[in-house]
Amino acid sequence: MNYNISEIHKAIEFITPHLQSHKVVLFDGPMGAGKTTLISALCKSLGSTDDLSSPTFSIVNEYQSNVGVIYHFDFYRIKSIDEAFDFGLEEYLYSGNYCFLEWSEKVEALLPDSPLKISIEIIDEETRQLIIS
Repeated sequence: MNYNISEIHKAIEFITPHLQSHKVVLFDGPMGAGKTTLISALCKSLGSTDDLSSPTFSIVNEYQSNVGVIYHFDFYRIKSIDEAFDFGLEEYLYSGNYCFLEWSEKVEALLPDSPLKISIEIIDEETRQLIIS
């Protein structure tokens, strides 16, 4: 589906039904595609009132929501999978809480079977294409 960034709620409506059967969600797309923006909107739709930001430097942010804790990961800066082991990624992934991951290809070996994958493609400055698999 295509969506305009100013109408991100349409993307959230498209994603939400898939969350019932998936707690681990991978967000794939190039730098600047809007992964963090989409995750922030999704967390807000799940009832988070926390200040949401990219966990680029912290690697993981934790948000409170109506559905429990949501973990937001950004693996852009990690250099090896050992770094993910060091902070206990597997414990997060198997916690039963929502885990939203950016740059997940860097930790692919640790991911559970069959996570939800959301790919974001840039169509133009304001339009994105969303593909769920």
